[in-house]
Order: sequence, then structure tokens, then C-alpha cells
Amino acid sequence: MGHVIEHMFLFLVFPGLLFTAAVGFLLQWGDRRLAAMLQWRVGPPPAQPVWDVAKLLGKEVIVPEQAWRRGFLALPFVALSAAALAATLIWSAALQIDVAPVGDLIVVLYVLAIPALAVMLGAACSGNPLGAVGASREMKLILAYELPFVIAIVVAVFQRRTLGEEVVSASTLSLSGLVEFQKEVGAIIARPSGLLAFIVALLCCHAKLGLVPFDMAEAECEIGEGAHIEFSGALLGLLRLTRALLTAALPVLLVTVFWGGMEQSAGGGAVFLLKVLLIVVIHVLIRSTSPRVRIDQAMRFFWGPATLLALIALLLAGSGA
Repeated sequence: MGHVIEHMFLFLVFPGLLFTAAVGFLLQWGDRRLAAMLQWRVGPPPAQPVWDVAKLLGKEVIVPEQAWRRGFLALPFVALSAAALAATLIWSAALQIDVAPVGDLIVVLYVLAIPALAVMLGAACSGNPLGAVGASREMKLILAYELPFVIAIVVAVFQRRTLGEEVVSASTLSLSGLVEFQKEVGAIIARPSGLLAFIVALLCCHAKLGLVPFDMAEAECEIGEGAHIEFSGALLGLLRLTRALLTAALPVLLVTVFWGGMEQSAGGGAVFLLKVLLIVVIHVLIRSTSPRVRIDQAMRFFWGPATLLALIALLLAGSGA
């Protein structure tokens, strides 16, 4: 019983749902504030992302008459649960909390795909033609970015270093194992293969978050929020909360896999936070300077240059570079 309570606390409170949501809201506020500064605007107050979600959670849920009711109502909860589980595993490795299962990197990659799939299926369940268009775009985008994203993450697994006469290899599917490997030989991002893989993974995470220029599944000026068009009230609030969790979890994943996680030292937390903030700043700069692309352009980009860079990084990792 004690183990159940402990794991529920990890999942629901720290470092899972509540903690990640708080960090995600802060990062979203920083994102919006920086974007406003770039556009010479004031920007929202710090608590605005929280109020936005809280307001939605208190509103009425309207289910379309033509929708498949059970699926439409259940899928936002599935998306939120998957994001919370992924965040728990990622933070546990980053903070070196010994609760993650063996091979947790595979689990994280699978679970991180569920929120986008849940949104896609929820849009299909709504029965709205514009929702179906958004679902179609979301499905194609998932198929586009998942391949280079997985290859980029695998680059970290194949890393090896020569220390004196000894060859040290990562060869682990454990996030905690990757952190320990980087403690011994240095950050993966400092190597050519690691830097290329990091860039590819960063762009794929940008698409996972549905940020411009990869927001064609929502595209409010074209298809009126597309995949989200029929979600309202608490269901829309759950989807916004899911995005807040991913806003925090994905940068932490990149720092953990490629940048050594959090050092257990006096300034380790501050350095870790600066790395996460740097990734958020890059997301803001991409979002603020890029026009939305068409879905076929996004697919060509991820299956073309992004996958090619990821494969080059994998070859370099295999050769020890």
C-alpha cells in the first residue's frame, strides 16, 4: 500500500502532474512575454496561463450532436494522463529519483506520442468536417516528425568515448543511465553527432508542441482551430493543461538526454534551469520569425533534411564522433 501511495504522489504531485504543470505555466508565460517583447507589446501577467486554464475548467462542456460521445469525452483525459506519465519519468531521471523502470526511454517515446494521437482521435470523434481536416493534418505531422525524433534520441544511446585505453559506451535505454554516462564522459551535445541530433530533436519537439510553423493542425485562420474546434469548457482546459505539461517535459527531456541532466551541486539547479530556458527561447525565436508551412512542406522537411541530419548524426555516433 505504501508503494502505491508513493507512486501516486510521484505521478500526481511531484515530479508529476502538479509540479510539471506549475513549471509549464511559468515557461508558457515566459514564452508569451518574450514573444510580446519581440513585437513591442507588454505581454500577459505571470498568472495568465493559469487563469486561462482555470477559466476553461469551470465552463460547460458542449458535446456535438453528431459526435461519438464516449470517445470525445474520454480522449482529453487520455492525453493528460500520458503527458503526466511522461513528465514523471523524465523528471525522475533528470532529478535522479530512482523510480523509473528499466528501458524507460522506450516508454517515454511511446507515451509522448499519445497526446497528439488522442487529439487526433478526439477531433475525428467530434464529427466536424474541420475537425476531420485538423485530425488528418495531425496524423500526417505525427508520421513526419516521429521518425527523425526517434533516430535523434537513439544517437544518444549509441554514444561512446575513449578514456585513456578504455572505451566507454552509453548502450542504455535508461534515461538515468544516459545521465550517468554524461557524468563520466561529458555532455553528448558537446560532440558533433550529439549536436546534430539535438538540433533535430529540438525541431521535432517544436512540432510536437504544435508551435508555428508546425501549427497547421489548428490553423485558426484556415480551419478555425481544426483538431480543437469542437472541444469546449473543461475538455479544452484539459488539452491546454496537457500542452503546459509538454512545454515543461520536452525541454527537460532534451537537457536530460543530450545535456547531462541536473548536476548534484550547489549551482546545478540554476544551470539546469538556464539550459531549459535556452531551449524555450529558441522555440520562441522560431515561432516568432517563421510563417506557418503547409502540411506537405512539413512532411518533406521532416522526411528530408531532418531525417538526413539524424542519420548523419547516427553514423557519426557509430564512428565515435
